Amino acid sequence: MRTQADHSPPQSAGRRLDLDWIRIGAFGLLILYHTGMLYVSWGFHVKSTHRLRELEPLMLLLNPWRMALLFLVSGAATRFMLGKYEVGVLARRRSAQLLIPLAFGMLVVVPPQSWAEIVEKLGFSGGYASFWLGHYLAFDQSFCRIENSRQVCIILPTWNHLWFVAYLWLYTMVLAGLLALAPGLARRGERLLERALPGLLLLLGPALLLGLNRFLVFPAAPPTYIVVGDWYQHVLYGFCFLFGFLAARSQALAERTERLRWLALTLAVTAFLATLWLRAQPPGEFQRLVRPFVYGLDQWCWIIAILGFARRHLSRRDGPVRRNLVDAVFCWYIVHQTAIILAAHWLKPLALPVWQEAALIIAMTTLSCAASYEIARRISWLRPLFGIATDRRRRLPASGCQPSSASTTSS
Repeated sequence: MRTQADHSPPQSAGRRLDLDWIRIGAFGLLILYHTGMLYVSWGFHVKSTHRLRELEPLMLLLNPWRMALLFLVSGAATRFMLGKYEVGVLARRRSAQLLIPLAFGMLVVVPPQSWAEIVEKLGFSGGYASFWLGHYLAFDQSFCRIENSRQVCIILPTWNHLWFVAYLWLYTMVLAGLLALAPGLARRGERLLERALPGLLLLLGPALLLGLNRFLVFPAAPPTYIVVGDWYQHVLYGFCFLFGFLAARSQALAERTERLRWLALTLAVTAFLATLWLRAQPPGEFQRLVRPFVYGLDQWCWIIAILGFARRHLSRRDGPVRRNLVDAVFCWYIVHQTAIILAAHWLKPLALPVWQEAALIIAMTTLSCAASYEIARRISWLRPLFGIATDRRRRLPASGCQPSSASTTSS
């Protein structure tokens, strides 16, 4: 009999609601994060005239784990889809779900970002139509500038924020190939993971792996977002995707994340504060040896804390808001960065106070994403272009989670 103290999800649940909410929240954070990129001191496609240095600690809090969490949840979705489709069918469906929006995004959604970037950074005076036809689609690589004593060129065409879709497709295809060669890999890997990560090892083992990746791989192969040679990110995101895939159906691992949630949160906050302190210290051997492992602990403990608290508090929360957002969130992801960049570009001449400008950018982005989804979902040929399922009876969101139970798929 289930007691009041038992917070585990009912076994008959039609969906993994906790993973749905994590996916929605993680994608929603991207709107705030990419809006924040307009105001911090780090590079971005366009920048506001304002600087908000006080935002940088918050951005540093999110940056280590925000995309890793999405890859983990996407790996879990792939596991649940495998319960419904054979490997070959899964690979074909996933390719359509990911490559069609990626191609459309690179041809139509992303180009305005590049246009605004060359207008602001290089003083391009041409209109958008002439840029798109005469430069973007012509693979023009001549838009370059000197930055930190080296030449930096804007790659055209590009995928910008849609790199996530390309990497997710790559990892899915690699996994599909492995599953075709070893059909029992998923279940054997799940059992191995359960045995390898008991108790605190669920926190410390992956954190050590991510720390080693930061220590050994990052200096030689820092992020490039162009697939080839992007070894640091392939280790990070490939591991998170595979972990999500193997752990998705494990009740034991899910229970461990819930039990460890407070410890994970404590370690995550401690590691984050240590990261801020280390950033303020002069570079040296201590920094080189310690900082990567603190970063790895920061990355992984936030992920476990989020998984644990979501399982504890969101496994039973459902309603029309979740059902609508879980359908809409991938479309919002496709549109959001273009909306942010164009809003910032158009508002800049008004010289608004910083908080008015930021609020307007967030509002304009939210309205643009909502309008894009509401229009696209009503027009059948637009649905696959924006990553919206064409068959509502068998929704397969392109970047995240599916329904979950012993016999259905999960999100």
